Amino acid sequence: MIELTVDNFENEVTNKDLVLVDWWGESCENCLAMMPAIEDLANEYGEKIPFTKFNTSQKKVRRFCIQHKVLGLPVVSIYKNGEKVDEVAKDDVTRENVEAMIQKYI
Repeated sequence: MIELTVDNFENEVTNKDLVLVDWWGESCENCLAMMPAIEDLANEYGEKIPFTKFNTSQKKVRRFCIQHKVLGLPVVSIYKNGEKVDEVAKDDVTRENVEAMIQKYI
């Protein structure tokens, strides 16, 4: 799973056909609880869709997150050709919902 930063986001997400982005934060308990499930899904589907994660606790990323309409956590998004095409957010972030979203695009 690729660790995203503001500096590599364009290369790893915007310039790719299809990418999953797990937006998480160090103080987000739900994000941390979902990590094992996201990693399991990455092992299962990683050959069909690249999995990335963006730590929103990095310095100076607030505006960047707002730009990508990440206003609360957790959020799992799918980007296609650089555009966000789908996401599950907050209480809807479950293994089942993330897997269903992935299956729509692979």
